[in-house]
Amino acid sequence: MKYKFVFALSIFLLVNQIVKASFVFNQNCAAAYRAIFDLRFNDARKYIRDERAHNPQNGMPVLLDNYIDYLYLLTTENKTEYEKFKDKKSDRIDVLEDNDKNSPYYLFTQAEVYLQSGMVKARFGDYVSSTLDFKKAKGLLTDNEEKYKGFLPDQKSLGLIDVVFGAIPSNLKKMAGFLGIRGNSANGLRQLERFRGAIASTQFNYYNDEAVFLLSFTYVDVMHNRNAYNYLSPLLDGMNDKSALKSYLQGYVAFKTGHADEAIKYLEGTPKGSQYTTIPMTDYLLGNAKLCSMDTDADDYLAKFLNETQSVNYIKDSYLKLAYYYLLHANAAKYSYYLTFVRSKGTADDEKDKQALKEANDARPDINLLKARFYFDGGFYNNALTQLKTVDVNDLNNLRDKIELYYRFGRTYDMMNNFDGALNYYQRTINMGRNQSYYFAANSALNLGMLYEQRHDSKKAADYYNMALQMKNHEYQNSIDTQAKEGLGRLGK
Repeated sequence: MKYKFVFALSIFLLVNQIVKASFVFNQNCAAAYRAIFDLRFNDARKYIRDERAHNPQNGMPVLLDNYIDYLYLLTTENKTEYEKFKDKKSDRIDVLEDNDKNSPYYLFTQAEVYLQSGMVKARFGDYVSSTLDFKKAKGLLTDNEEKYKGFLPDQKSLGLIDVVFGAIPSNLKKMAGFLGIRGNSANGLRQLERFRGAIASTQFNYYNDEAVFLLSFTYVDVMHNRNAYNYLSPLLDGMNDKSALKSYLQGYVAFKTGHADEAIKYLEGTPKGSQYTTIPMTDYLLGNAKLCSMDTDADDYLAKFLNETQSVNYIKDSYLKLAYYYLLHANAAKYSYYLTFVRSKGTADDEKDKQALKEANDARPDINLLKARFYFDGGFYNNALTQLKTVDVNDLNNLRDKIELYYRFGRTYDMMNNFDGALNYYQRTINMGRNQSYYFAANSALNLGMLYEQRHDSKKAADYYNMALQMKNHEYQNSIDTQAKEGLGRLGK
């Protein structure tokens, strides 16, 4: 009799526990989510602990824990923590699978764990495993969309997957296609924009900062949109003023779109304090932006990044920038000293690090061309043009510098909206450099394709995109080829 009572009680408690299992995005969860996107991870963990203590049946803290790891790894690229992160995925999925199967969050939260895992793995170069995670995420989201039509969070994640698989290099697209995953970055971008607009007056408006985060990288790194700064600035202004992520994104977008002075202002204004997670990339961006502005303390920030980063990326590039800093300050000894670290430190997995290693092993750059390059990167186009006009192509000692001179003229005229000047110098670059391993000619063809696309001359645009694709074995091959193929896709070619 006693055994039957205990058994019945156990069943009752088990059933009661299952009934109570749920996904509730309550005040604690909302506070944790906001703290995560402010990069106040310790505060977020406190809210999560409190939620678990008061509502142990709530599945949302599992996803929030994953968000912390996801953003931490994307902003720090800590290899040690990455290895730990990979082991957490299956445990988190197991917990989520035991929760409320009748909630629209049931499949969605699992998809988010797979999606975030895929994003992180891609950043660390684990492309096969990343692709499999994306495939699983897309399947779960598609099922959830069919089951709960109009559940807005699905649109955010499906849009991101479309962006990612529309932008991956050709060799990885073949693998993704084999697994049945295809994407279109432009369609994904439009879906993210629609999502952001749709949530404004709904219960999902807390997703705004995440949507802006995704739009920022899509516009700048995937679409290479010329008007990204003007479009994104008001969106970024709308993020929480106490957010360290907001300041970082503002600085990132400003620097990547040729607004170095604004980048410095935003990055130097990043909220600081023990509650915020440090982003070493802030110092990397500051060092680069100050180098473009010819500020005398650029070296301090580059050195700080190298001392504090836990990433294997941008090490070679940072040492090269330090070498160039000292070359610009007429310190040949330190220039040579830092070049030795470009060759011996870090890895050459990222395209910028590959390029840094190649430049370190090439001839010393012409000082005026180097200054023009940094002025251009910082958006100081008049300064760049003035610097370029001091150079006579006949005085340059090697073919690389001659090609680069024409290329820098073309890029500068392009950004100053001087079409004839850009066309002239881009074509000179192509004529002189198309059979060389430098990226100048291929990128000139790519940019001419974009210029003609803007002028609605689809035939010439396609001709130049195809020309860029025909050039092989040059720097930034994957990036240039991907953009050229996207251009042809937009033209329907």
